[in-house]
Amino acid sequence: MLLWLLIAVGVAMGAYIRLAPSDPTRWHQTPAGETDRDDPIGVLRIVETGPDGLMRLDRIAKETPRTSVLAGSVAEGMVTYITRTRVFGFPDYTTAQQDGDTLRIFARLRFGRKDFGVNRERVTQWLALLQP
Repeated sequence: MLLWLLIAVGVAMGAYIRLAPSDPTRWHQTPAGETDRDDPIGVLRIVETGPDGLMRLDRIAKETPRTSVLAGSVAEGMVTYITRTRVFGFPDYTTAQQDGDTLRIFARLRFGRKDFGVNRERVTQWLALLQP
């Protein structure tokens, strides 16, 4: 009986993680900070890309598996993406904002206390593809 209860709790948690709505007012926020930083929950990167950095990054992000736009657009100058993990579907949020020639990218997790470097790795890959 206990085994079935544990299985039911696990299924319920998995469903919540995959189906919980993502509130754009909470996640689509201007990336704050003036220098690169790595936190347990994510990363902030500030790079000089020229005025078309967000447009180029948008193409890269949209080609990333399990990634979609939550809010914003290139025309607005800021876009927030959701990227979900392959197995459990944990959502990570990445907000990119164009500020003149500077691109600010803030990637962070939603659930948990540590992202195990997943956001840093994804942003690093996106920035490598962004280079001419």
